[in-house]
Formats: sequence, C-alpha cells, structure tokens
Amino acid sequence: MYLSKKHLVRSIYSLLVKIAWYCLTIIAKFHPKIKLFVYGRRETFTTLEQAIQPSWKIIWVHVASLGEYEQGLPLVERLKKRFSDHKIVLTFFSPSGYEVKKDKTPADLVTYLPLDTSGNARRFLEIVRPKLAIFVKYEVWPNYLIALSTRQVPTLLVSGIFKEKQAYFQWYGRFLRRSLGYFTHFFVQDETSETLLKTLDFENITISGDTRFDRVAQIVQRDNQLPLIDSFKGDHHCLVAGSTWPEDEKILLPFINTTSAKIKFIIAPHTINKRHIQQLKAALTKKVVCYSELQNHAQNPKENQIVIVDSVGLLTKIYSYADIAYVGGGFATGLHNTLEPAVFGIPVIIGPEYSDFVEATDLVRQNGVLSIQNSKEFEIQVAKLLQETFFAKETGAINLSYIRKKVGATNTIMEYITTLIE
Repeated sequence: MYLSKKHLVRSIYSLLVKIAWYCLTIIAKFHPKIKLFVYGRRETFTTLEQAIQPSWKIIWVHVASLGEYEQGLPLVERLKKRFSDHKIVLTFFSPSGYEVKKDKTPADLVTYLPLDTSGNARRFLEIVRPKLAIFVKYEVWPNYLIALSTRQVPTLLVSGIFKEKQAYFQWYGRFLRRSLGYFTHFFVQDETSETLLKTLDFENITISGDTRFDRVAQIVQRDNQLPLIDSFKGDHHCLVAGSTWPEDEKILLPFINTTSAKIKFIIAPHTINKRHIQQLKAALTKKVVCYSELQNHAQNPKENQIVIVDSVGLLTKIYSYADIAYVGGGFATGLHNTLEPAVFGIPVIIGPEYSDFVEATDLVRQNGVLSIQNSKEFEIQVAKLLQETFFAKETGAINLSYIRKKVGATNTIMEYITTLIE
C-alpha cells in the first residue's frame, strides 16, 4: 500500500514513540522516576473508563509537569466556576507533576497522558469525549492533535511561547509545523511568538500574556502564614533560597557559613531526598534544622539559624517570609520560577543562565532581579541589600510592579472559551 510522504513521516514518528516506550519499560526497572512514568501510565485507560460517566461533558486540560500545572491553574479554576456543568479532566506528562498534584487539584479527574501514538490518542478521546481541549505552553503532541481535529474538538494552546531556535522554524521541522495547524487558536505570551507563528502563515493568534502572572497574583491574596516559620524568623532578616541544586548550594554555603549579619536562612532544595539533605546539613556550620523536625517539635525554631525545607508544597508560602530570595537553577539544569518570590515585592538573586526565561531577562534588565556569577558576587549583593534599605525596597518594588502590569491572561482566554462553549 502506498503511503504519502505526510503519512510516512507520521508512521515513523509513531514507531519512534513506541520504541521509546519499550526502552523506558526497561529503564524503569533501574530508575525510580522512570518507573513512575511507565507504571503510572499502565492504569490510565482503566482509570478513565471506571471514572468517566456517559453524562459527563468534559473539558480536557493537559500540562507537562508541575510548572505548567501552576501556569494553567488559574484557567482550570475559572473553568470550574464558569462551567459548573462540565467536568475537568487534567492530564500530566511528567511524574514530577502528577505525583505531587494528583490528589490536590480542582480538576474532577487527574491521570497521566498515554504516550503519543495514534492508537493511544484514538482510545483516549473515545473514552474522554472532550468538548474542548487545552494544552499549556509547549505541549504539542501530533497524534493527539490530529485525533482532536478529526473529531472536530476545539483545541487551544494557552500561554504558548515560541522561539526561533525551536524545531518548528527549522528546515527539518515540517512535521511539527504541520501539527501546529491542528490548533484552533493560539494564546501566546509575547509579540515574538506571534511574529514567528505568522511566518508560518498562522493568523489565529491572540497575544494574551502568561497565565503564570495570574497564578502568582493569587498567591499573595491567600493565607500564607506558617507559624513555625513565624517563630523561626522572629525579628531577623531572612533569605529564602528556593529550588536549589548542588551547584547553587556551592555558591550559597560560603556566605551562609561565614556571615556575621543578623540574618536567618531557609533553603528549599529542588530535589528532596534523605541523602542530599544529610549532606547539606553536614556542610553547614551554623545551627540547622529540617522543617520536618520543627513539625515534630524536636527543636525550638527560634534557636536555629537555618531551616532546610524537606517537605513538598511549602515554598510559595515560605517566600512570603523572605526579605531576599535566591532562585535556583541558574547554575544547573535551568532557572526555576522567579515570579513566585518577586510577587512579594522583594529582591531576587539568580545565577547567570537565565536568557531562556522572558520574565527573568526582563527583570534583570530592569534591576529587580540580580544575576550573579559566583559566590563572591552573591556575598556582595546580599551585603548591599542588607545595608542599603532604599536599594532593597526599590529593587523589590520593580518586581511587584512588573507582575501587576502583566496580569489578565486568564480573562482574555476565558472570553474566547465562552464563545466556544455557549
């Protein structure tokens, strides 16, 4: 049977996905995170079939991981409120998102997304029967998009961001470029994304901004009080180092161990495991306690100078206690969320690798986020922020002002969705 070039490429892509799945099932025997990735998906179709009722009208929202979930959360919450007669099915690609949020979301049903084969896509949509599909930021899965288009399901990309170096804009990216054509509408973060999509002859584009700004704006409005951190901080200045990797900790520890300033420290490692926590504690020369030990009343919070956060889900609240924040990843795997601390109107320090992150680039340019190259520069910046009160307040105010000007993406997207559903 003759296959057109388009169908041949799709068949090769699907074959590669199946090969990848086979390889992952082998790796899963030796790698805990991959094991979650593989074994979690084995139950997806059963979970969907048992949970979904024939009467359900479903909006499907798909995110890659925890960061994209937080990005999409304001929209999920608004959908739940505005379309209360619909159910939200939320899917994750990564275990680091699913395992943290599977029992803690406003969605009606949370599962892994089966890998992107034509068979999986067809079966998934036959069970879910979505009235609307929403993909967040980078998620472009060709077989799912084709299947959604075949079923005439409106499909949106929200908080999308496109860059010239992506495959869509390269000579070899024709298959992925074609996949973009199955989206009903693109809601993009910036003018650059719109311009790039227009070079591919797309016009179904709205510059809505980034729903993450709506999310972090919500964080400030909630109750962020943590009595144990209240007691720990007292009347001291506090530096919170969030989502740190070992490379970040090498920058932070010399200052933490030697400073005589009246300041306390909270360190929240990105990866929480017993061995790393023990190594971190051993490298600190001042009195240090884990947050779990405070919860167990093992120690008096006031007597410690450093808290290591060994519990998940606390960081956004802990940032509310910071006078200065350090956000990790800028020396390692990729910068983490700078908006979460910035929304509290405080100075933020990061490492040198931030150019892939629009908000970090903007705020470094505006001097609200301070980029450092090494431990010595970190020491200089912290000392200046502690000594020069006006400088610290001005730096933090830049961050808060930037975020306030960027809120509103969720409203724009909801206005469009309302025209689709009603």
